[in-house]
Amino acid sequence: MNDIKLIVTDMDGTFLNSQYEVSPEFPEIYEELKRRNILFVPASGRQMLGITKYFGAIENEIGFIAENGGYMVYKNQELFADQLNQENIAEIIRSIRTVPTATAVLSGKKKAYYETDNQDFIDYIARFYTDNERKEDLTQPVDDSIFKIAVYHPESSEKYLYPVVKDFDQFGLEVVISGQHWMDIMNKNINKGNALEKLQKTLNITPAQTMVFGDYMNDIEMLKKAQYSYAMENAHPAVKAAASFEAGSNDNFGVLNTIKRYLNAE
Repeated sequence: MNDIKLIVTDMDGTFLNSQYEVSPEFPEIYEELKRRNILFVPASGRQMLGITKYFGAIENEIGFIAENGGYMVYKNQELFADQLNQENIAEIIRSIRTVPTATAVLSGKKKAYYETDNQDFIDYIARFYTDNERKEDLTQPVDDSIFKIAVYHPESSEKYLYPVVKDFDQFGLEVVISGQHWMDIMNKNINKGNALEKLQKTLNITPAQTMVFGDYMNDIEMLKKAQYSYAMENAHPAVKAAASFEAGSNDNFGVLNTIKRYLNAE
């Protein structure tokens, strides 16, 4: 295996276990990565604050890819920030309202915004979105840069949401299934893979020096940017088909176990 300089991992279903916990071994393993000058980068569909809260002590030492590639930071310096068009936001919200039990969240730089008053849902998204605000009407502009529209369905985003919003890709938008219950809509060419490529070029790191982990379809593009691409044991079949290797499940902290094997083999 070539000398790895960059390790990028999805969060939910990948780096975190099903209880949204980080392995207690991570601090020790991170110190070894730091000693070897290997950059660690979480890459998630979450908003930035929903990722950085797990890494407070080292936040200024690492990179973050948030909003499925719509927002990227390296050592506290903003490298890239995208913004959705208000007209597109309004059209998407109106379409989502036609799907029973679907709920939309606007993910912005300052906050996440929703129009539901379902307290169970509000409590649920607080796991992913740290600073939230209810709005009466999401088709109306908010004073924020909106990176992404995340849409939740309690049964299946692939079955119930995708057919309704897939045609928005004709209007310069990216529509991606990001989890069993979630679908994300961003501007075209906004994905974790393109964000990772920007980071690699900025730091002069090659795909051959990159290790990536993922579990769902919004991870496929970034898996293609790494020679050492790993799908989790619990990953969607399409992700396993796209990856070169397989890691153990997220509940067994397969990401860290794979990293440990690499470090111990060196």
